Amino acid sequence: MRWSRYYLFTTREVPADAEVISHQLMVRAGAIRKVAAGIYTYLPAGWRSLQKLMAIVRRELDAAGAVELSMPAVQPAELWQESGRWQVYGKELLRLTDRHEREFCFGPTHEEVITDTVRRDVKSYRQLPLNLYQIQTKFRDEIRPRFGLMRGREFLMKDGYSFHVDAASLDATYDAMLAAYRRIFESCGLDFNVVEADTGAIGGSSSHEFMVVADTGESAVVRCPECGYAANVEKAETRPLPPPERGAGEAAPGERREVATPGVTSVPDVAKFLGFAPDRIVKTLLYDTEQGLVAAVVRGDREVNEIKLANLLGVQHLTLAGEDKVRAATGAPPGFAGPVGLAGDVRLVVDRSAADLVGFVCGANRADAHLCDVDWSRDVAGELERGDLLLVGAGDACPRCEGTLELFRGIETGHIFKLGTKYSQAMACNYTDEQGEDHPMRMGCYGLGIGRTVAAAIEQNHDADGIVWPRPLAPFEVLLAALNPDDPEVGRAAERLYGELRERGADVFYDDRDERPGVKFKDADLVGFPVRLVVGARSLAEGKVELSLRRDREKVPVAVDEAVGRVLELLDRA
Repeated sequence: MRWSRYYLFTTREVPADAEVISHQLMVRAGAIRKVAAGIYTYLPAGWRSLQKLMAIVRRELDAAGAVELSMPAVQPAELWQESGRWQVYGKELLRLTDRHEREFCFGPTHEEVITDTVRRDVKSYRQLPLNLYQIQTKFRDEIRPRFGLMRGREFLMKDGYSFHVDAASLDATYDAMLAAYRRIFESCGLDFNVVEADTGAIGGSSSHEFMVVADTGESAVVRCPECGYAANVEKAETRPLPPPERGAGEAAPGERREVATPGVTSVPDVAKFLGFAPDRIVKTLLYDTEQGLVAAVVRGDREVNEIKLANLLGVQHLTLAGEDKVRAATGAPPGFAGPVGLAGDVRLVVDRSAADLVGFVCGANRADAHLCDVDWSRDVAGELERGDLLLVGAGDACPRCEGTLELFRGIETGHIFKLGTKYSQAMACNYTDEQGEDHPMRMGCYGLGIGRTVAAAIEQNHDADGIVWPRPLAPFEVLLAALNPDDPEVGRAAERLYGELRERGADVFYDDRDERPGVKFKDADLVGFPVRLVVGARSLAEGKVELSLRRDREKVPVAVDEAVGRVLELLDRA
């Protein structure tokens, strides 16, 4: 392809609304153009990168036994009402009404449609398992779309769904998809981790996320360098915390006592005021849920993981209670809540590390007061409801081995779930077994963000001058740049090399524009072609052309007759 005939227009200006580097560089490199908030046109160079990723996805999924189909983007409301998600999905669901006043939505995902499709055609256990996927445009009405393709409203996604008679069959397909996704991200040349994750609003049991490692990633992830354990912090576990040690000469806990702490509410201030270490203090946070008020208790040196808390409670909505509800439940303003003497209708859940404390400090449920030397068995009535409520972080103990967890940032680009019978049961997607009895099919769900993965590749691979594409996702693998192409010798040599590269199957882009060399070099760095071959009058006079890799930009003069072979060799290292 010749640049002079291609739709590729670069810009030096950074878009005012571009907060992350992938958004900035994709606009500047002529890969995308904004149409509306969170909605973009994929320009030819950007579309080629997306197509290359889609080809990798199709190759690996087809090899794993998945079958491609295409479902409608606009979905009837009755399917979502049947699954129960029409009422609970929220404002991200773009709802539409046609001319007949029938309700539809622009699909953010396709569990309902695929379940409806399969229940119409599949009746017997002999027809299972099935593994179906599509690559299609989705829409989620994000309240604040940002970061370009990383968090847009309209986006391109691969979503897949499998159907099974039993857990063993689901496990086998899930493992096959886990392996296929690994191959996809490895084929893209990306540094990634597979992490255990929460299933979120889609539901289900087991869940894994594929995180492309990047400093700009929205997700915090922990991993163990010793055994390979990795998990999103929403899901991550740690071994039980060791009990805090008592200070030298500190007396054993005595009777519970109330101490005035005027205006002292935060754990660090309480610790300083009373002379207790933060790990000997517990903090009590009150949450509002659809089941009523819940008090969550953790050690003062730790934070509540609200995802774990919601899962333990089995609730969909969890928010910190407002001041009026806190006062009604505790008799005190926020900052002085504690587990002793809470209102009887407040459910108390205690993190296991806090439940093991003896002689601890907590809020007194009175303004400007705390309790010291509190004992659970003596001072809190009833059996404690224990759970893992901790937000895990760097330095915590790995739950699988003796290693220590590290924290890194990641971009979620893929997510797979074991859905179980959540949708098949609600929508009567059943199969008949050998005895003629009906059972709901077990389902798996497998998503991969196409645009998001390409953007994540840029977040991971760039420098001050532009994109440094991994070869598999580059819009073109080789840039052939002719400096002063009007020079007859330069023009002839460049045309010859262009033809030979194409004959040898190289994915080559010929910069034949009448532009200054500096413009061509800046554009080449910005767009990020992995291999660059430059034909200029000066080097050509010596029978040579200039070859370099975008990743290191070390310029190597090579003989004209050897250039094509050397380019093909470099592509294997790009």
